[in-house]
Amino acid sequence: MEEEKKSFVVKDRRVFSETGDVRAAEEPTAKTTAEAVTAQVDATAEPAEPEAAYMPEVNFANFIISLSSTALFHFGEFQDPAQKVEKNLPAAKEIIDTLVMLKNKTSGNLEEKEKNILEGVLYELQMRYVKELR
Repeated sequence: MEEEKKSFVVKDRRVFSETGDVRAAEEPTAKTTAEAVTAQVDATAEPAEPEAAYMPEVNFANFIISLSSTALFHFGEFQDPAQKVEKNLPAAKEIIDTLVMLKNKTSGNLEEKEKNILEGVLYELQMRYVKELR
């Protein structure tokens, strides 16, 4: 059986030549560049409505949950992008201390639901920290 050889063409679309001079203007390249920029802008534009639903509302409860997720990451609950699971107890303690500070600074200013979330998360993280120290 004879294999077909497929060929391809490489076209240099850079604006400058090897010497640093501006290349001769080619209309198709300019149009292609403009079309590419337009496509790139369209791709980075605001997402349609369904993807917007994945963004959580910015509020105190979600902030506390975000901090607790960060602490759990430092306890080694989640893998980092390099597929490693590492514990960083000083970083976890810093997050717990930040939550304690928030609890003290917001005392009397939180709704009951927010207070319960903060106290519950703080309790769980503190118990986890004690367990990790053993």
